[in-house]
Amino acid sequence: MYISKKIMLLGSGELGKEIIIEAQRLGAETIAIDRYELAPAMQVADRSYCIDMLDSTEIRRIVEIENPDLIVPEIEAIATSELVKLEGEGYNVIPTAKAAQLTMDREGIRRLASETLQLPTANYRFANTFEEFNDAVKEIGFPCVVKPLMSSSGKGQSVCRTENDVKECWKIAMEGGRVQNGRVIIEEFIHFDYEITLLTVRAVNGTMFCEPIGHIQKDGDYIESWQPHHLTNNQLEKAKQIAKAITDELGGYGIFGVELFISGDKVYFSEVSPRPHDTGLVTLVTQNLSEFALHVRAILGFPIPEINLISPGASRPLKAEKELKDYAITGIQDALSNENTQIRIFGKPLTKVGRRIAVTLSTSKDVKTARIRAKQALDYLQITEK
Repeated sequence: MYISKKIMLLGSGELGKEIIIEAQRLGAETIAIDRYELAPAMQVADRSYCIDMLDSTEIRRIVEIENPDLIVPEIEAIATSELVKLEGEGYNVIPTAKAAQLTMDREGIRRLASETLQLPTANYRFANTFEEFNDAVKEIGFPCVVKPLMSSSGKGQSVCRTENDVKECWKIAMEGGRVQNGRVIIEEFIHFDYEITLLTVRAVNGTMFCEPIGHIQKDGDYIESWQPHHLTNNQLEKAKQIAKAITDELGGYGIFGVELFISGDKVYFSEVSPRPHDTGLVTLVTQNLSEFALHVRAILGFPIPEINLISPGASRPLKAEKELKDYAITGIQDALSNENTQIRIFGKPLTKVGRRIAVTLSTSKDVKTARIRAKQALDYLQITEK
């Protein structure tokens, strides 16, 4: 007999919405938490709460009210130290509290990958002050990539190309991080051929990989993804070795979005998210089991017998260009007239500059055509003020 589980989701954006839907399909009771009302996942969950998720007292209060079987972080900005305590008291944090804590902080995950696991990464330095930052940039050399240690969706990231950019890059990092005046990481700029996401699933019956997802990012946030992205056998084997090493170290069950740079025959570890990945939205139309279905199956302790690519596909997010409290999306009928094209509208209560509001998803017999279709559909969509 299957006994229904209670899942508490910390973070209720568009990825969380798909997690909730998949969890309910398997009979789970769902609670969605976020820092703002009417977040996408809240619209489909059984219950929801609006709290400051960086407030450890608030996290504990809701956990003690609901007593969930599974605590599932969907974003980085959570009081992860409290998750560690809760896990120590017997609560099941997905995939583990250690994973949530390490991946919230770029320093923790980078040191784990490079120094502990000896995985190939870009050279890097850390800085707390502008003076340290200036020295670190000179050590790494131009161009280099600058990121706050705590941020999401590319906020606060920039490429420092010359000495003239140093002050501006520091300012961007300070303003874009989750913690004001926080620590930053300065990375060597890898001249890669392409970057991929290798979705890696840890389940009761072992570790599995989805077909590689190619993606293009701008300022750290994705603007297009497609699946499959072709890798040579050698590149794919190296990518899987890196992904398995980092996910084995983090432990637990669930899906991990492992970001990698591919440069010739070299594969470099970039970042890992211990949860569904935004570039993986494309799997809603390409795979027999989407990344969300895989995540929910794995965390509930069910086996995953196989992951099949049903069709090549591509995705394009619709991003807002300005802040609107009351908005509409136009062009949906024209976008859906594209062959083998779907749209997911996230239902966010308001727009902000750069915020993802919807995504177009297209399939075809080949990736090139799918990418064209997804872009054509996106071009029809407009965000307007009501």
